[in-house]
Amino acid sequence: MAVKAIIGLGNPGPEYEDTRHNAGAWLVEQIARGAAETLRPERKFLGLYAKVRLGEHDIHLLNPTTFMNRSGASVAALCQFFKIAPDELLVAHDELDIAPGCARYKTGGGHGGHNGLRDIISASANANGFHRLRVGIGHPGSAKLVTHYVLGRPGKRERELIDDVLTETVHTLPDALAGNWAKAMNRLHSFKPD
Repeated sequence: MAVKAIIGLGNPGPEYEDTRHNAGAWLVEQIARGAAETLRPERKFLGLYAKVRLGEHDIHLLNPTTFMNRSGASVAALCQFFKIAPDELLVAHDELDIAPGCARYKTGGGHGGHNGLRDIISASANANGFHRLRVGIGHPGSAKLVTHYVLGRPGKRERELIDDVLTETVHTLPDALAGNWAKAMNRLHSFKPD
């Protein structure tokens, strides 16, 4: 099944926009910029929305403006309005278990402790069949430090690494959107940051 919507997870407001937890939202912002589109507030989707043309595909872009742990309502509203099935979604989110400069595609699975994924799965039945883009942000080394870490800003080099892999991700999207996941994964998963 081809992807019809890309969701970027993050927290709303200027105090969060440059924090690691917003790495998923950074991807959607980069896609919109590349397509010369602007993400605009859309109340019915509880988020910032744009529709873009990527190659052969019309794609809905959405960054929920709910807080991370309430992302499900925004995603469900978009899916209901456009009749988008879970397996037609690509949800981009930050991932503690992957180093900055790396990203991984994954289909289905649990939430792995990620509050945004947890809420999306609980907001709609059978919703864990969606595709994910796990954007590496690294781990602070201790579970006690995680909250402060994900809500902190990456250093300059760390942000460059994340931005580089987001750019590489954009290059893999034509294959991912067409359902050629093996090809998209092969390219993205072999990407090595400079």
